[in-house]
Amino acid sequence: MKRRKQKRWLVLLLLLFFAGWGSYKQLRSWLVQPETVLVLGGAEEREHYAAKLAKQEPDVNVVVSSGSPEWYAKKIFEQEGIERDRVYLDYRAQDTVTNFTTLVDDLKAQEIDSVYLVTSENHMTRARVIGEIVFGSRGITLKPIAVPTEFPDESWQKSVRDGARSLLWLTTGRTGSSFRDHLPRRFHSSEVPELEHRAEQLGH
Repeated sequence: MKRRKQKRWLVLLLLLFFAGWGSYKQLRSWLVQPETVLVLGGAEEREHYAAKLAKQEPDVNVVVSSGSPEWYAKKIFEQEGIERDRVYLDYRAQDTVTNFTTLVDDLKAQEIDSVYLVTSENHMTRARVIGEIVFGSRGITLKPIAVPTEFPDESWQKSVRDGARSLLWLTTGRTGSSFRDHLPRRFHSSEVPELEHRAEQLGH
């Protein structure tokens, strides 16, 4: 009986710890003033939103990770009057995990401690899971901004998969992208329809 009570108390303490940690991260996200906008590629609406945000906050620079083709991305920001030296286009990422892993050390080297995270509403949960692990490991706080989309929410399995890949990166420096390709279809990215739609709209 005594051991059962001890286990219950242990579970309760663990739950309180994780709840407190989550509340702390949320509070810190509200209090900090981001120094950079990080845009995850996959839908051009994200870049349009980021351009408008950069226009509202002239002291904040923008990093676009594997977004629209260079000529088109530049056009989006130029239309909002954003100077070119405020926009950095990076095309190293192959997926959402590498959106973060390819940039985290660059941002840390620039002493960036907080970023606006801009991605589609249906993609935000997975992006935050990855970002909290990868960016959190370098002390970089995320302030999420979800862009509305017509596409349905992603399945929880993708967040679990990419959370595991992020932890793998922390311990080994590898993202496990080859492992991802062997998973069942339900674990694959749902960003493909958005990419295909964007390609049709660009017509370039």
